[in-house]
Amino acid sequence: MSQFHPIIYVRGYAMTDSEIADTVSMPYMGFNLGATKVRQSWDGAVYKQVFESPMMRLMKDYGYTDAFSDGAEIDRDITRKSVIIYRYYDQADRDFGEGKPLSIPAAALQLRDLILNIRERLCGGNPKLLEEFRVSLVAHSMGGLVCRCMLQNDGISTPAVREMVDKVFTYATPHNGIEMAGINVPSFLGLWDINNFNRETMAGYLGLAGRPERVDSLDGKFSPDRFFCLVGTNQQDYGAAKGVSKWLAGKMSDGLVAIENASVRGAPRAFVYRSHSGPYGIVNSEDSYQNLVRFLFGDVRVDGVMDVESLPLPPSVEKARSEGRRVRASYYFEATVSPRGARSYRLTERRRETFSAVLRKFDEMMKPEQAGLDSARSPVLFSTFLDSSKITVERGRTLVMTVDLAVSATDYFVDGALWTEHRVEGEYLYRDTLTLKMTPSGDGWNLRYVTTDEQWSERGGSKAEFDGDSYLIPLSSKKGFGAQLRMTLKHRN
Repeated sequence: MSQFHPIIYVRGYAMTDSEIADTVSMPYMGFNLGATKVRQSWDGAVYKQVFESPMMRLMKDYGYTDAFSDGAEIDRDITRKSVIIYRYYDQADRDFGEGKPLSIPAAALQLRDLILNIRERLCGGNPKLLEEFRVSLVAHSMGGLVCRCMLQNDGISTPAVREMVDKVFTYATPHNGIEMAGINVPSFLGLWDINNFNRETMAGYLGLAGRPERVDSLDGKFSPDRFFCLVGTNQQDYGAAKGVSKWLAGKMSDGLVAIENASVRGAPRAFVYRSHSGPYGIVNSEDSYQNLVRFLFGDVRVDGVMDVESLPLPPSVEKARSEGRRVRASYYFEATVSPRGARSYRLTERRRETFSAVLRKFDEMMKPEQAGLDSARSPVLFSTFLDSSKITVERGRTLVMTVDLAVSATDYFVDGALWTEHRVEGEYLYRDTLTLKMTPSGDGWNLRYVTTDEQWSERGGSKAEFDGDSYLIPLSSKKGFGAQLRMTLKHRN
């Protein structure tokens, strides 16, 4: 079966009448917006890098075409490399519809019908083509909830329709609702349909039983492995509502959606320093595009977990603990992943400065019985996708990427008081950059690594130990930190 399928783009939330009018006026509903500004660092420095737009790049890099012809919509022949813009906001514009936005279930129902229409146009009556037919859904913000409603609500789709969806990629979707000042938006707030992001309302249109505390589950209706969540971490550059939104959403957000609410349980995800929309928005960026195409077309999935074995305390704090005094702190686990040749983007960056690092509490880390897979002592650092067709080295089939790793602690508290003795700000328990070289070998991989803080990355490196399903790379520091990076590599169909 071909790796290329028609792509349906489902745009995000438009609040006011003027925003809806602007949305309807754009042929590609925002999927054609590019950027020439890239925020380079936390201090606000900016440099110029031209990113044409996801639509343009799919055309240039992969030969996709739109579905417009002579000003008509879905008028030309649909191919495996067509991008279809789902224009569900047209009905909300008084020139084209009744002037009232569709509810999420109504939009999901029309999305289902659009998929069936594309299937008919592409496959005709050919049984083999009908059986093989798939589409990919790419959605921004609320568009991801429209996709989930279509996939999860039994009143809208069937298992047969769900099987027609190959993959789903969401940008900055509030999969667990939207919080303002730490409170989930209320169900009674019908103004501009903001109650679409209330968890009780969401449970209803997502077909989730009861009143679950969280609504970020696919509920067994669609495989999380085929669902990717791109999470924005740049709160400060979101300008909607004259800056009120980013203030209410808080620092651990993209200016609208909290980081912890922007992913689906069990699904791979990446974190990019982008705001919900705007000049530094998550859709119109190179790092987001590279995640999109590697998830849709890449042939290798790489997951990284850090198994912490030894987590030292500063000598003065350890002395206090050995005397029976109560110690409190939390730990940050940071990871940034870049493939070879990535000069202007990263596939994922979980950093302390952007409030996206994995955070674990001292008590969690000090309980040895909780060690092991998916425990507090084994944080998942990244899930990323690579495409072997992008290898530019003439010899070999080696995939190469770098992983920047860092482990640090917050301030230490002893018996409830801030511990200032010998405390030096900015100390790391562990920090290094690994260059990973992954070469297919039989049914497995030959994985070699280089610690680039100490060696040239072009050197051969050390071979990672294989334990039956994972590749293990030892991590240590002279301070006594000890861990292993446990990596799984899987070929994708």
